[in-house]
Amino acid sequence: MSVVSFLLFAFVTSFTPGPNNIMAMAFANQYGFKRTFKFCLGVGAGCFLILLACSSFNMLLGTYLPKVEFFMTIIGSAYMLYLAFQILKSKPGSKNDSNPKNISFTAGMMLQFINPKLILYGITVISTFILPYYASPASFLFFSLFLAFLGFLATILWAFFGAVFQKFLQQYRMQFNVLMALLLMYSAVSILV
Repeated sequence: MSVVSFLLFAFVTSFTPGPNNIMAMAFANQYGFKRTFKFCLGVGAGCFLILLACSSFNMLLGTYLPKVEFFMTIIGSAYMLYLAFQILKSKPGSKNDSNPKNISFTAGMMLQFINPKLILYGITVISTFILPYYASPASFLFFSLFLAFLGFLATILWAFFGAVFQKFLQQYRMQFNVLMALLLMYSAVSILV
């Protein structure tokens, strides 16, 4: 395995805009980093489960994925467009809102099961970089943990950016929301095309 190619692919895919990173940045901007952390943990847990499934069942997924890929793509893209719409219509939130349900651990984890970017990434990275060189359950577990942790770090970084520039972004909330919504729309359309 080319470790450099593997790491480049994993870093670029994890740190580029996608539903996880954009939502983490938007949530941290609105609710702060501390309250967004549980969403990021959920993203990491969901990434781990998806990557472990891709590792464990890559042959099975390779056989059946073409049959369901179209429907997963439509559902995932529709959800991303829904999230973009929610960002566009969002108003400045109250910091005292004790339990915004959309930034929970469960919401972060469940987002992964309809996140076409992660599913396609998992299938690609596992089948290209892992399966040709490793076959043990321990190696699948290790790489799934490593890649999920990398995804978690990317989400945390985007959330941190949203929190650090919170005052600036709140001053330009409408422009920020439009930009984030456009990035999500771009992600959804790029998956469909």
